[in-house]
Amino acid sequence: MPTPPVRPLDLTDDRTARAVHRIGLAAYAVEAELIGFDGIPALGESLADLRARPLRWLGAVGAGGTVDGFLAWEETPPGEPVRLDRLCVDPARFRRGTASLLLRHALTELFAGRLVEVTTGAANAPAVTLYERLGFVRGADFSPVPGLTMASFGRHG
Repeated sequence: MPTPPVRPLDLTDDRTARAVHRIGLAAYAVEAELIGFDGIPALGESLADLRARPLRWLGAVGAGGTVDGFLAWEETPPGEPVRLDRLCVDPARFRRGTASLLLRHALTELFAGRLVEVTTGAANAPAVTLYERLGFVRGADFSPVPGLTMASFGRHG
């Protein structure tokens, strides 16, 4: 199976925005199940809310222009850490290297030399394993709300 190309995503395009929204809802539903917490903010996010976020979007785009997964972050000034806002893969495309592809591309092509930070549910074993495998160092866990423990990670791109 060929590797999907990685390219910027334009959420002003209706088809792209709907695909990103659908994938995000599906991926976060899986994470909610893994971590035992269904209050993940993105699960309540409307398409309009998603489009209003001041994020940059990078996608793995498969055959026929379908979005297989995406990575999003907010621009920060040089010298400040890049904070990944979300990394989601269509559950139908899990375990095919899409998240690794997106992260590797971002680290080498977009964020080279910069500190990149990300958080995930501490009980989300697939995400924790991914970040550690790609050289992210686990920082302190924290609980933003009762019943939820998040793991923080950082890595220089």
